[in-house]
Amino acid sequence: MRMCSGLVTAQLVTVRLVLIRLALVIVATLAIAPGPAAAQDIQQQRANTEPAAAEAPDLEAWERLATRAEQTLTERQVPSDTLLELRAELVEKRSRFLTVQDANRERVLALRRQIEALGPPPEQGETEAPEIAERRAALTEQLTRAQAPVLTADEAFRRADGLIRTIDRVLRERDADALMTLWPSPVNPANWLAGVDALMSSGLTVYGEVLGNVRDPAVGVEFRSNLPVVIGALLMALLLIARGRSLTERVTLRLQENASSKRGRQAMALVASLAQIAVPLLGVFLLVVAVEATALTGPTGSDTAGAFFVAGFYYLAARWLGGQIFTRADYAYTPLTLPHERRREGRFMASLAGLFLGLYAIMTAFVEPAVQTDAANAVIAFPLLVLAGVVLFRIGQLLLMHTRQSTQRQAESAESGAEAGSAGFFDRLVGVLGRACMVLGIGAPVLAGVGYVQAAEALLFPAIESLGLLGVLVLLQRMVGDIYAALVKSDSDATEALIPALIGFALAVVSVPVFALIWGVRVSELLEIWQAVREGFTIGETRISPTNLLSFIVVFAIGYTVTRVIQGALGSSVLPKTSLDRGGQKAIVSGTGYVGIFLAAVIAFSTAGIDLSALALVAGALSVGIGFGLQNVVSNFISGIILLVERPIAEGDWIEVGGTMGVVRSISVRSTVIETFDRTDVIVPNADLISTSVTNWTHYNNTGRLIVKVGVSYAADTREVERILREVAEAQPLVALNPPPSVVFMGFGANALEFEVRCILRDVNFIMKVRSDMNHEIIRRFRAAGIEIPFAQRDIWLRNPESLPGARPVPATEPDAGADDSPARRRRPPQPGDPVPETARPDCEDMGDPDGGNR
Repeated sequence: MRMCSGLVTAQLVTVRLVLIRLALVIVATLAIAPGPAAAQDIQQQRANTEPAAAEAPDLEAWERLATRAEQTLTERQVPSDTLLELRAELVEKRSRFLTVQDANRERVLALRRQIEALGPPPEQGETEAPEIAERRAALTEQLTRAQAPVLTADEAFRRADGLIRTIDRVLRERDADALMTLWPSPVNPANWLAGVDALMSSGLTVYGEVLGNVRDPAVGVEFRSNLPVVIGALLMALLLIARGRSLTERVTLRLQENASSKRGRQAMALVASLAQIAVPLLGVFLLVVAVEATALTGPTGSDTAGAFFVAGFYYLAARWLGGQIFTRADYAYTPLTLPHERRREGRFMASLAGLFLGLYAIMTAFVEPAVQTDAANAVIAFPLLVLAGVVLFRIGQLLLMHTRQSTQRQAESAESGAEAGSAGFFDRLVGVLGRACMVLGIGAPVLAGVGYVQAAEALLFPAIESLGLLGVLVLLQRMVGDIYAALVKSDSDATEALIPALIGFALAVVSVPVFALIWGVRVSELLEIWQAVREGFTIGETRISPTNLLSFIVVFAIGYTVTRVIQGALGSSVLPKTSLDRGGQKAIVSGTGYVGIFLAAVIAFSTAGIDLSALALVAGALSVGIGFGLQNVVSNFISGIILLVERPIAEGDWIEVGGTMGVVRSISVRSTVIETFDRTDVIVPNADLISTSVTNWTHYNNTGRLIVKVGVSYAADTREVERILREVAEAQPLVALNPPPSVVFMGFGANALEFEVRCILRDVNFIMKVRSDMNHEIIRRFRAAGIEIPFAQRDIWLRNPESLPGARPVPATEPDAGADDSPARRRRPPQPGDPVPETARPDCEDMGDPDGGNR
């Protein structure tokens, strides 16, 4: 328990006190100031936000401070408190040096630009105008004077930063050594007497303080004068502690009953349930006030009374969190899938965890580990470590039970054929946390039993607090989703929406410093990280800090919003009233957007004070690598600009490119979306639209030519066919009569006389419908006129069918009397009209249509 030789446990307790008092500032007025280093760092951080005059630093005072710091660091037995005080002074000086650098930097840059405007200095043997030389000398002298404070401050800043880093390293090494310090084993009965002596001596100390104050007449007078306040505070405290929680629990349960039927009720129930902490904690606070008002307590008694307030917060917060995570009502939202009995056990374990944290805080204030022996501290802390380890182990088992039940439920859904998703991130995280809790629940007491009590404390109690903070984050995420659902009036699970997810991610990022404080990181170390972030980084002569980035983001966001507003006004109000077609309107709107975003970026850079000329060298070096890696992207971007300017295609055009035919739906700077006639979207890079041939059916207008090919029998009257085809084309409503449709006799085909009907459609988008209607009308008119549309015919003659496998031999028959049996008839090739032997016909294969058209 005792830190410092190590300071781990004491530092953890200090951090916990700071966090708790910040959280309870609304319901309590009791304030315990943080440590001197943290307080000075916080005050200095506030002072950093105020403008300071650009004056030269006090170099003599700084030199004395730096020398003293360097001498102190050479000593090995310097107390940690001394190092923390020295560090606070160095932080103050370093912040002042940074302010001087930032204040004079603009002046230095302005003088350099003035000197550059005069041109390059003359070389040896050359002269320049006297007034130019005089002005150059005056500006050079001013530049030298302006640079002096900046250079001095920069050197001092780096020296102070190095000393601060050295102090931080020394403190971290001491903390690490303290964690690895082996104390006497608390399971050794020989050490138990030391623990008993420590408890008895602490009790006698408190008793002696009270007895001394009772015998003091001045304290007696003060006690009698404060007696009404003491009695009133005690009565109010007992009422709030005894009845406050039950009243708030009933209100919360009543809200949770209706949470499933009305949006926003879950958030209301969660906020109302915070009264379960605030009301009883107010009673604990009044109890502490009553004890302090008696004026009978001494230093140890006062510290112990203040620890009761911290213990009350731990217990009440843990009990409230357990009730929210392991809910009582089955209809209420619960992040863990557990049966009713296990949820009740979870609430009990959460309350025990808060109780043990509170007892640890009381014990630390009562026993004063810094003045006790290692054996006494180990014996006193060991029982709490064992009990807290058992509680943490059981909580880990409950978390693993949730993971197993979630997996089982998904398997059952898969077996039943229902849609079963994979295990989510939350379930996997719960499983990992459960295993970690079980390991720590066993490992920490074992370490304490061996003698590494400080290491066990640094692992076990922060683990319980981290688990509680994770539970708070889960509840906050759910509350954000419920509020979002109420705003958008959605009954679905709003936690899966984008905005609640982003807010949840922001909450997780904000909680990182709190986790760091829980695990022993000093407030001064966090402020050191913030100082490094505030300092930013330098590229050339330009310093980029969070302030610059924030200014850039705000100005760019304003410019981007204005650009979108102008685009919306042009696209909806101005351009539709002009004679421009839709493609031209889209090109103007897109071009306005690109120009507006570019101007917004330039203005944002200028407002943020980022010198683009200083970044030119870096940008030039990066452009070579980016050019090779993003050459296709750049090519598509340039092609997109060309498409918007030249407008070979526009939105709504019917085009064909690379075998893809469809309607252009959108044109962006990288690609073009084509919707095919199958209602599928094809993403075509803009470079392909520039470098390959593109057929645009509706570029300037919607007119287009339709060609219908028709074949008729050789016995048909060609003039009659021409007349019918012309009448069919002229009868179509979408066929233009000027120029009139034409019928062309194309030639003599292998099976038919070939004709083409060529006509111009007023809207080529209906070409397929017109083609279909014309084909129906052509077949109807041809049938009425007796005109045959031929189809291909093929005759297959098999020679020597008897030689085929499985063929029956052809029997010898006498020739018919009337048959031509001359040698010439036998030698001539078979003719289409010759009869086919019956024995050969079954071996003929039908090669045509089922109706026997092709044989």
